[in-house]
Amino acid sequence: MDSLKERIAGEIALSDSPGSNMKKWRELFGISQTELAKSLKISTSTISDYEGNRRASPGVGIIKRFVETLFAMDEERGGSVVKNLEKYNLAPQNDTPFYTIHDFSAPINGNDFVRIIEAKVVSNPASLDNIKLFGYTLLDSLRVILEISPSDYPRLFGTTNERVFIFDQVSTGRSPMVVIRVAPIKPRVVVIQNIDNVDKLAVKISQIEKIPLLTTKLDIKEIKERLSNI
Repeated sequence: MDSLKERIAGEIALSDSPGSNMKKWRELFGISQTELAKSLKISTSTISDYEGNRRASPGVGIIKRFVETLFAMDEERGGSVVKNLEKYNLAPQNDTPFYTIHDFSAPINGNDFVRIIEAKVVSNPASLDNIKLFGYTLLDSLRVILEISPSDYPRLFGTTNERVFIFDQVSTGRSPMVVIRVAPIKPRVVVIQNIDNVDKLAVKISQIEKIPLLTTKLDIKEIKERLSNI
């Protein structure tokens, strides 16, 4: 657990937008500004000012208290968030040959994500408005299917499953969706890059799993550049 705390604290401290990172982790833990302020014994407006980057960057002491409070409040609620984070924290910090993990500095709405990558919504459009995304994983579809083992699958999620899977090297979209169908952990959104006609079974699986399925014609370099600004 200590390594996970250090990772979160380090991410906040080293970020160009530490307040946005604090907001991301607070929302990921499902804690309101009011609840956090009460636990830290500071005003809600102070929390809001930090998250809006209207205050000077928080010091090490504040960041430490913030992280410790998130973990303590989660423990009081049964510890489910930390358990999931520890499971996903197996993810390597550097890119591998067949997948890349990127966490956003602040969560974004599903519909905003669609606009950013100029996506077409193939299925479950109504779900996007209620989805908050904390990052994405870019996957070489063929190599993931052929090379990743079931025990390694959680590594694709980084720190959370509140993320998008973006598949390239896809011909019909069936194979990635079949993998997601049988996997124990699901992404919130799936994007298939550079495909004209999505396989009907892939669409059906996305409907059964209630996972919005998107397509985009943007190339991978452009997608990464646009999402790097979040």
